[in-house]
Amino acid sequence: MRFAGSPEIRHTCVVKKAEPTQQVDGRTRHSVARLLLERGEATAIVVAEALGLSPAAVRRHLDALVVDGEAYTRDAPRRTQRGRGRPAKLYLLTESGRARFGHAYDDLAISALRFLAESGGEQAVRAFAARRVAGMVDPHRAAVAEHDDPAQRAEALATALTREGYAASTRSVGVGEQLCQHHCPVAHVAAEFPQLCEVETAVFADLLGTHVQRLATIANGDAACTTHVPRVPEQARADQHGTPAREVPDGGKSL
Repeated sequence: MRFAGSPEIRHTCVVKKAEPTQQVDGRTRHSVARLLLERGEATAIVVAEALGLSPAAVRRHLDALVVDGEAYTRDAPRRTQRGRGRPAKLYLLTESGRARFGHAYDDLAISALRFLAESGGEQAVRAFAARRVAGMVDPHRAAVAEHDDPAQRAEALATALTREGYAASTRSVGVGEQLCQHHCPVAHVAAEFPQLCEVETAVFADLLGTHVQRLATIANGDAACTTHVPRVPEQARADQHGTPAREVPDGGKSL
């Protein structure tokens, strides 16, 4: 068998690597969802014409959005009384579907906080941040407070934060625990208004019954929001050394 003289073997060509289907589908689905966001409601035919896709392909993505809870349907109104057959379906985004475009809400939140800062100053921003964090942690106070050990309290707080969408965890490091929040829904806003992080840290200290130290934040470009929690409660340290315990900073006293 000879290979050297075979034209098929001599011929070489560059084969372009196909883009993964999952990535293509993801972008197309995002485009479909964006069109619904912009138009409020649309039929599969309208979406297909706007995006230059086949109606069958668009319906596949629309149906997937419905299954995922990101869209829902309703019957389009008939244009004439003599129309026959089933009415066309209109597709609309749910609140979950709108969350795909969360940066718009971030922009709105930043604009609102800028106005609040201009009209009410630093204290107004801090008061807003305090109320926001209170709404987040207050439902979980009893679950955290039932533990006396700071490490167990930190773990209970991590569980609470995970339920609030922060994907939190704890780990033992040196003489304390590190509370890590691997996701922050308001990171983009907190990048301009660090008061959100500062008040959150103060509330954590109040909730855990000990002084804590924020080591890193997603808003500052770090991979996670990391808070150091000492294992020995602050009151116990104060009793041992005969010094008063450190007060919780303003913004967390009333929460």
